[in-house]
Amino acid sequence: MKFIEYRELVKSLRQGKQLPTAIYLHRTAIDSVLPNTLVSLIFDSIKTLNITEPWNLLKLYKRDFKITLLDYPEFDTYAYPALHTSITIDIEEQTKRKANYQKSENPPILHRKETFVLANYPLIESFKAITAEGEAIELYKNTKTIGFKQQWQKLIQRKGYQLDTEGRLHPLAIFTALPNEDTLIKHNEDKPIARHLTAINRDKLSSPFQKLAHHNFLNGDYSIFDYGCGKGDDAKELEAHGLNIHSWDPVHKPKSDKVNSDIVNLGFVLNVIEDINERTETLKNAWQLSNQLLVVSVMLAGSAKLEQFTRYKDGVITKWNTFQKYYNQAEIRSYIEQVLKTKAVALGQGIFGIFKDKSLEEVFYLSRQYKTNSEYSNATWQQLTTKPKPEKTPSKIQAKSLYQKNNQLFDEFWQQCLVLGRIPANDEFECSDDIRRVIGSHKKAFELMAPIMNITSFEQSQKHRRSHVLVYFALSLFEKRKIKSHMPARLQRDIKALFQSYNQVIELAQSLLFSVGTPENINEACNQAFQNFQCGKLVNDKSYTFNQTLLNQMPAILRVYVGCAIQLYGDIDDIDMIKLHIRSGKVTLLKYDDFKKKSLPLLTERTKIRLHDLDIDFFFYGENYPYPPLYDKSVYLSSNSSEYKKQKRFENRVIKQLKDLPLKQLPDWELLQKIFEYQGVKLKGNKFYKSTNS
Repeated sequence: MKFIEYRELVKSLRQGKQLPTAIYLHRTAIDSVLPNTLVSLIFDSIKTLNITEPWNLLKLYKRDFKITLLDYPEFDTYAYPALHTSITIDIEEQTKRKANYQKSENPPILHRKETFVLANYPLIESFKAITAEGEAIELYKNTKTIGFKQQWQKLIQRKGYQLDTEGRLHPLAIFTALPNEDTLIKHNEDKPIARHLTAINRDKLSSPFQKLAHHNFLNGDYSIFDYGCGKGDDAKELEAHGLNIHSWDPVHKPKSDKVNSDIVNLGFVLNVIEDINERTETLKNAWQLSNQLLVVSVMLAGSAKLEQFTRYKDGVITKWNTFQKYYNQAEIRSYIEQVLKTKAVALGQGIFGIFKDKSLEEVFYLSRQYKTNSEYSNATWQQLTTKPKPEKTPSKIQAKSLYQKNNQLFDEFWQQCLVLGRIPANDEFECSDDIRRVIGSHKKAFELMAPIMNITSFEQSQKHRRSHVLVYFALSLFEKRKIKSHMPARLQRDIKALFQSYNQVIELAQSLLFSVGTPENINEACNQAFQNFQCGKLVNDKSYTFNQTLLNQMPAILRVYVGCAIQLYGDIDDIDMIKLHIRSGKVTLLKYDDFKKKSLPLLTERTKIRLHDLDIDFFFYGENYPYPPLYDKSVYLSSNSSEYKKQKRFENRVIKQLKDLPLKQLPDWELLQKIFEYQGVKLKGNKFYKSTNS
């Protein structure tokens, strides 16, 4: 047989696992699928080369006159079997090359076993179930990185899972044996776990409800059910605001009804349930009660904190005899998605939203992306709280006179045009009825205002809005969200006003997203941002650190870079500074104690988000690490701000206190206090005082 004939026969095959350069078939399928001439060619070559080694998979090359015999001994018994040997046969040369992986620590492994066999294979349903498990937690998204054992196992662990003896997936929370499992003390049956002590008194809304408020879900449009409300402080606060809120708690409010609601909050409940099955049932029950959105929050902690307590089941027993299951961010996301079979969206540390209403999910993403800068936010807020009552005017009146008589109304209309970057629809301007009564339509109002106001500011707003739309779509492509059928009306209007078509938006967004993968693009944008704002810390070709309040004014590519990271982390409203690592694909979020008021704020939390493997590292200061003071806060302030000069004076004083000391690096907070004590000074607030002990 000639190569051309072989190639055509291989290309005509429609069964087996199809890849761009090859087709794979299980040995049991060969006789049924391959033409007799091809079967004869294969087995004649095996006989000629005296190949006696076992094999159960055949690889047929599409572009080369070759085949490979692959041996996966655990094909039937293990979910993701490892390759033992491969023998590649050059049919034209009649030569063979053998590779042995039996002693390798990182051999190739197999996925989607059902694609290699025929529909009548005895284990095909089991193979399909294995594949479905992996798809449910998105293990196959990046096929380039899952073909070898070690990378595969690391991916599974990052997803919050591990494999049993048959290679089946189990959540770490359910399956993992604790390090000191053999020495665990059995819990005293005479002293049952005190679940009633887990409820706490609150003097402000809990963090999951604060997230809901931030995204405008507590605006009165949604019914709410607080599942496991504890002492009910959240419910009382929401009732005081006139919201439609119901609540239930097995200890503090057991007689209340569990009510189906638009939004269900399962706040810090899962982590206090010691029975794994009950924990899963609780999550499922909360999901069933939610009509549009379920919010789940749990406690996060690292291994250092766990060591302070007695291990019990998959959690710990606290000194108050309560149970706590501490999670990490990846683990709780994977657990939720595995139980509910749907995607969970990170709202914050340990807080996830699970949208049953996909249209509402897109409204949420749009709201997150369309945060305006402070100037536009103030304008929007003033517009919402002011209800001018313009005088009626005759229909035929000169534009100048019309504006003079209704200047407050027209000014607020123009501010809304600046906020949107386009002419608002009727339902996007609160005083729409008034503006249409005075001049007839929003379009006519815009035509009246354009010559009066600064049109350049509107063009800047258009540019800014276009950028927001592209960032929004770039991030939706990053998350592989299908949003066309769930597109909010506001977004549809943006596309119509600012772009030629939906397809143009997608093309531009794809280009923007792909540009993030090029370090040179990130470096150029960082330099551009540094030149524009003249603040922040730029370490050439390495990193750029800036004030978080500037994020939405940054170049679009940097917003996408950070946006990809915070899709994993959640909201960053409590973050003070952002550090972009230009070449390593990392974003670091920095949180300080009272950054806005303190001249020498202390770093309390550092979160490093690694985009290359989609994982997060949390670092907390104060216990395991000493607090690092921010000695150069002025670097991150605008030199035009009133705070800048005051901050520089303070920093000069600190430098003066330290300049004669033989320090290799700036001291941490504990050492700094000792230095001040030795020098006879005290730092109170933002001022220095002579110590009374000096």
